[in-house]
Amino acid sequence: MNIRRALLLLSLLALPLVALAQNYPNRYIRLVVPYPAGGVADTMARPLANKLADILGQPIVVDNRPGGNTIIGSALVAKAPADGYTIGITSLTHYMMPFFFKDVPFDTMKDFTPIAEIAVIANMLAINPALPIHSVKELIEYAKKNPGKLMYGTPGIGGQQQLAGMLLAQAAGIELVHVPYKGGNQAITDCIGGQLPMLMLGSPNLLPQVRAGKLRALAVTESRRSPNSPEVPTVGETIPGYAIPPVWFGLLGPAGMPKAVVDRLSVALRQALASPEIKRNLEGRGFEMIENPPSPEAFVNEIKVDTEAIRKIVTAAGVKPE
Repeated sequence: MNIRRALLLLSLLALPLVALAQNYPNRYIRLVVPYPAGGVADTMARPLANKLADILGQPIVVDNRPGGNTIIGSALVAKAPADGYTIGITSLTHYMMPFFFKDVPFDTMKDFTPIAEIAVIANMLAINPALPIHSVKELIEYAKKNPGKLMYGTPGIGGQQQLAGMLLAQAAGIELVHVPYKGGNQAITDCIGGQLPMLMLGSPNLLPQVRAGKLRALAVTESRRSPNSPEVPTVGETIPGYAIPPVWFGLLGPAGMPKAVVDRLSVALRQALASPEIKRNLEGRGFEMIENPPSPEAFVNEIKVDTEAIRKIVTAAGVKPE
């Protein structure tokens, strides 16, 4: 009898979640972007939000919450009700936070529900074209002749771009000075203007300037060339074994989201990414779309693998949380 009562109680407790999933969504959804307006993530989020709104039948409001290298926006998602009406854009940078910062106000693994992967971008190493550098080999030679004078800008502390610079300095035996910005746009402006010699940024931000001749691309930091810029070599072609995990973007929500809601969002995202208009829009901006996004469960496993790869790089570089 006690077992029957317990089962009945559990079924009654589950009823609100079932009803939520069946009616979801019945009002607008907030999509938190923990990056500035006009940045890489924002240029991806806005057309995607419009398409998802068409598929789900409810408005999706993009809410830019930059700051703390994604911590401010991510904390907002972590504290939101787990009902699917507040979700956020995420990237591998989110899972790197504990390696660089002591006081992260959430557990990157336990306080969130990964939903789906969206797209991949290449991180690109670019310089002011006035510098006498045309390859990674020449960059290394220049850095050795000018110790401490080669600075590279990134969108902030603790991201994959900083990690790429750290790994390059370590692998090549050179000194590179990290200059963190609050987003990539100001870093690009300073590099074009000559105040900053080098950048490590996502290719959607850099490619328009490279193609206009305002910046010179030297390499991408992943293990393979980017299909959006196949003419740009990898760093690993000069330094064998050099590579960082690819820069991916995805959706996540607060911990404890009902599986039916997660699955609804995952399916809707698959439909959005399959649309020709989204593919044209985002691939034209330098994104490599995930044609067959992994299931939420497979996405979780991918996050764990990439986080462990980052852990090994950070440990080898001697990085300590500050």
